Amino acid sequence: MTTAPADSSNALAPAYGDKVIAVETAGSEPIPDAERHGSPLQLLWTWASPNIEFATVFIGVISVLFFGLSFWQATAAIVLGTALGAVTQGVLSLDGPRFGVPQMVIGRFSFGHLGNILPSAANGLVAGVGWFAVNSVSAAFALNTLTGLRPLPSLLLVVVAEILIGFIGHNFVHTFEKYAFPALAVIFLLAGVWTFKDADLGGGGTGGGIGGFLLAFSAAWGYAAGWNPYATDYSRYLPRTANRFRTVLYPAVGLFVSVALVAIIGAASATIVAPKDATPTAAFTGHLPGWLGDLVLLAIILGGISANALNIYSGAISIASFGLKLPTWLSRSVLVVVSGVAGTAAAWASLSDAGSAYEAFLLVIAYWVAPWLGVVLVERWLQSRTATDEERTARLTDRSFTNWPGLAALLIGVAVSVPLFSNQEDFVGYVPKHWPSFGDITPVVGFAVSAGLYAVLRRAKAQSASSSSA
Repeated sequence: MTTAPADSSNALAPAYGDKVIAVETAGSEPIPDAERHGSPLQLLWTWASPNIEFATVFIGVISVLFFGLSFWQATAAIVLGTALGAVTQGVLSLDGPRFGVPQMVIGRFSFGHLGNILPSAANGLVAGVGWFAVNSVSAAFALNTLTGLRPLPSLLLVVVAEILIGFIGHNFVHTFEKYAFPALAVIFLLAGVWTFKDADLGGGGTGGGIGGFLLAFSAAWGYAAGWNPYATDYSRYLPRTANRFRTVLYPAVGLFVSVALVAIIGAASATIVAPKDATPTAAFTGHLPGWLGDLVLLAIILGGISANALNIYSGAISIASFGLKLPTWLSRSVLVVVSGVAGTAAAWASLSDAGSAYEAFLLVIAYWVAPWLGVVLVERWLQSRTATDEERTARLTDRSFTNWPGLAALLIGVAVSVPLFSNQEDFVGYVPKHWPSFGDITPVVGFAVSAGLYAVLRRAKAQSASSSSA
C-alpha cells in the first residue's frame, strides 16, 4: 500500500484535471490525488508518435552507411538495442502513479537531493537543447524540401510549434501525440512498403564487422534508452490505482515497435542509391512517388514536432527538478521557452552538417544515460527490499537527504568507460584505438561499472550507518 505525499488530498477539487487547452501550472512537485487522471493506454501513443520521425529513420541509415553493416546486421543491432531500452522505459514508468513526480525527481533516491542536480542538468541539456536541435533540423529540412522555403525560416516555423505545445503542458502533449499517431503510422507504413520494394536487402555492408554492430547497437540503445530519463514525466498524473502491468506494457510496446520498425525502414532505404547532393530528408524520399514523398515530408515535420513536444517539456521539467527556490515567474512554462531558444540556436548551428552531428550525439547520449540507468535500476531493486513507502516518499522532499555512493558510481562509470572505450569522430578511446574491432562498448561498460560499484558502495554505506547506530 502506498502513502500519499503530504501535499496531496482527495478533498481538493482539481484545478487542472483533464483539461486540454489549459496551461499546466505543476512543476516538479507531487501531483495531488485530486488531479490524477487518465489510463496507461495513453502511454502507448505518447511513446510511439515521437519515434515515427526522421531521427529514428537515421538510426538505420547510419548503421548501413556509416557503420558498414548489411541490412540484416543492422536490423539485428537495432532490434536488440531498442528492446533493452524499451523494457527499462516500461519499468521506470511504474513510479509515476506511485509517487506522482517526474523521473528526475525520482533520481533523488539514487543521488540525494543535492547530488541529483548533476543528472537533472545533464538531462535538461540533452533533452531541451540536444534532442530539440536534432529533431528541429530534420523537420526543417523536410519543410525546406517540401516547400522550397530556405532552411532557417523553415527551422523557425517548426520551433514555434514545438515550443507552443510544450508551453501548454502535460495534457496537451498527450492529446497531440494521440491524434498524430494514426497519421504518422499510416504514412510511414506506406513509405516502408515502397522502400522495401526498391531496397537491396542483400546489399549494404562495407565490412563493419563486430565493431560496426556494436556501434549500431549503442546508437539504437542510446536512442531508445534516451527516453528513460523522461519516463515518469508522462505517467505521474495516472491514478495510484492504475494497472501496474499495463503501465509497464504500453510504454515499452509503443517505444519498441515505433523505433524498431522506423529504424529498419531507414536501414532498407540506405541500400537505395540516393540523388546526388540531396539533403538527408530528400535522400530518404528520393525513390518514392511524388505524392507519397510529399506525404512523408509532412510526416517528418509532424514527427519532429511530436518528438520535440516531449523533449522540450521534459527538458524544462528536469531543470525544475533541481529543487532550487526559483523566482515565481520562472515557472515550468517559462523554462520551456528558455530551453526552446537555446535548442533553436543549437539547431541553427548544426544545419550545415546534420548527419555527422547526429551520429556523435546518439553515442554521447548513451555515454551518460547508461551509467545513470545502472545506478537508478540498482537503487530501485535495493530500495524495494530495504525501505517502506513512507520512507521513500519522505526522501523525495528531504533536502538534507544525501546519497554519495550514487553520484560517485555515476561519475566513476563515466570516467572509466569514456576514455577507455569511446569511439567518436573527435575522440577515440584507448581500446578501440588499439583494437578497432571493439567498436564502441562504452554504454555497456558504463552501465556495468556504475551498477556494480553502486551496489557495493551503497551496501557499505548502509553497514556503516548500522554500525554507528548500534
